[in-house]
Amino acid sequence: MLAVIQKWGNHQGLSFTPEMLNQAQMSLGDEVFITVQQGEIIIKPATQGKGKYTLAELVAQMPSDYNPHEENWGEPVGKEVW
Repeated sequence: MLAVIQKWGNHQGLSFTPEMLNQAQMSLGDEVFITVQQGEIIIKPATQGKGKYTLAELVAQMPSDYNPHEENWGEPVGKEVW
C-alpha cells in the first residue's frame, strides 16, 4: 500500500487502515516501539501489556560493564536543602 507522510501539527504522521492494524495485531491506543534500522522505520507492538517491564527484565538489559557512580550536579540553586 502506498502512503503519504503528512504534517499533523508540529509532527509528521501516517494513517493506518483498520485492516493493517488487525494484521499487525494492533489497535487504537496500543503502545508501540519505533526504531530506525538501516534507513527503515520499524514499528512493533510494545510487549508486557502496554510496554511495562519487571525490574528483573530492565536490569537484564543493562550492559555487563555498567558501573554506577554518583553524579555531581553542582551547588544548590534556589531553596534546596542538602
